[in-house]
Amino acid sequence: MLKTWTVLVVAALTAGCGITYRQPIYQGNLLDARNVEQLQPGLTKRQVLLLLGSPSVADPFHADRWDYIASERTGRAGRTQIKNFTLHFEGDTLARWEGEYFAKRDEELAAEMRKFGNLPRERDRDRRRR
Repeated sequence: MLKTWTVLVVAALTAGCGITYRQPIYQGNLLDARNVEQLQPGLTKRQVLLLLGSPSVADPFHADRWDYIASERTGRAGRTQIKNFTLHFEGDTLARWEGEYFAKRDEELAAEMRKFGNLPRERDRDRRRR
């Protein structure tokens, strides 16, 4: 009986003290740094769409502005980081961009998820292409 109580008390104490792993929560667009580096003035909206994907916010009142918004939070009480990467177009061509994005988070997250078997490994993808 004493062993059972000891195990329950130790389990209750360690469950709430931060020893357990808390996975970061990402929402929005995680942009690949290699794709952002390929941006250059004069690209069409279609080319930007192929590079970065669809924007988080496409405002119908400002069709010449695309916003890629991403947030990261760890745990329930963790501080939320929000980063906004904005593209400005003139007509159908990219004029300029500004803001921040989580540059390496997508690679870190993919590497971490591969440990748990949630994403295919690179060599498995190469075998399927042949």
